[in-house]
Formats: sequence, C-alpha cells, structure tokens
Amino acid sequence: MKRIHHLNCVRVVIPMNDDVIGHCLLIEENDQLVLIDTGVGIQDVENPDQRLGKDLIEAVGFQLDIELTAFHQMQKLGLNPAHVKHCIISHLDPDHTGGLADFPDAVVHCSTEELINFYSENPRYLQGHLAHHPEIIEYSASDKLWFGLKARRIHTGLETEILLIPLFGHTLGHCGVAIHWEGKWLLYVGDAYYLRAELEDEYHPVSELTAARADDNEKRLESLEKLKELVREHPEIDVFGYHDREEFSKFTVEKGLVFCRP
Repeated sequence: MKRIHHLNCVRVVIPMNDDVIGHCLLIEENDQLVLIDTGVGIQDVENPDQRLGKDLIEAVGFQLDIELTAFHQMQKLGLNPAHVKHCIISHLDPDHTGGLADFPDAVVHCSTEELINFYSENPRYLQGHLAHHPEIIEYSASDKLWFGLKARRIHTGLETEILLIPLFGHTLGHCGVAIHWEGKWLLYVGDAYYLRAELEDEYHPVSELTAARADDNEKRLESLEKLKELVREHPEIDVFGYHDREEFSKFTVEKGLVFCRP
C-alpha cells in the first residue's frame, strides 16, 4: 500500500496572518514511513523555554499544541511512529526540525550546504534540534536534472522516487522535495515562498518578510524565478509550499485521498 498524508504540524500567529501553517508530508509505503519536514515536536511543546526559548516563540508567534505534532497525528491515523525510517528536511529552521527528536531512529536527509550552514553558528538555527545525534545523509551537487532544475536523488530504499531540488536563498542550503507519485510529480518547495501569491505578485506584502528572513535574498529571488518558470511551463506538476493554508486545503479538501489534521 502506498499513500501520501498531508499534515499541518505548525500553527503560527503573526500580525499579518493569524493562520500560518506548517505543511508536512508523510509517505506511507508498505511498512515504512517517510516524513518530509517535521514541524513542531513533542519536546518543543512540553519544554518550550528550553527547546525554543521565549524570545523565539514570541518573535515567530508559535502556538504550541501537542495535537499538531506529526507523532500524534500518525497515531490518530492508526500508524506507528516507530515506522518512520527517514526524515527529509528542506532546511533546518526550527519550525521544520522540531519533530526530528520524536523519531530518533530515523535517518535525516538534507543538502550538504544546509548542514554546513547549520553548524556555522548561524543564529537562525537551534543546535538542540539535532542533539539526539541522528544518522544524517547529506547530498552534494550532482549532474542530475529535473525539468531543467538541478536535482539530487534521495536514497531511502523505497520504490517512490524522491529528489532534492536546490532552491537556495531562504537558507544557504534550502531545497525543495520532488516526489514521483502515481504517474505525476509533486514539488514541495518548503519556504522558497511563504505564500503562492508571491509567484504572481513580486510586491506582495509578505515579500518583505521573506526577504528579511533570507540568508541570501538574491539567491532567493533567483529560486523564485525558477519556480515561476516551472509553474508556467509545467502546469501538470503540483507545486506547493510550507506555510500557505490555501494550498494545504487544496490537497486535504479537493483531492479527498489524503489524511490530515486541519
């Protein structure tokens, strides 16, 4: 059996938006589970000051809820969290990595550039989110191309083909994740944009926030241009990001073939 579950594993409230989500993916293939980004974890909820810190919680606007953790949502779906063998991470920001510690035996997959950035004392990261010392497989540049974009094949041992797609800028090693599923492609772009509207309106109000949060805004804009071209030339590819509620609803309401917790 193969299924994809779309899970909202984050809730953030900020002045311009009181409904910011964290759109994670859970691939179920036979008796193995693969989680793509992990959202907020149990330890973040139970020990927020130690794990995240008051300043970060207030600055980001985290609304911590243990029911939103991927671990609890898997249990509600009747799945065993111990079967999570791989966690594929678009980038290592805290709202994407908090759940890693809930799956201590899972192999973590990310780009080499992102891992270097994580250990470079960049203040955006929380070293404690990797304090459980998981096995990490890092992926450097390759000659592989995917619809004209550079790509890196992820090694999970599953039949499902999964690729890292470098979309640098938000962080120095930020990547999207492409998934070949039922004869078509999905592209999860992480935080390459916060809202899909950024693909159509370069002056959208959220653009100021995405620019401010970028490690390299010039590269971020280059990645955004790549996505605009991909969406224009390949409308058959389902492209979606981490924080856009409308995109999340498209998968959980219209398609009706996935499971989620709103």
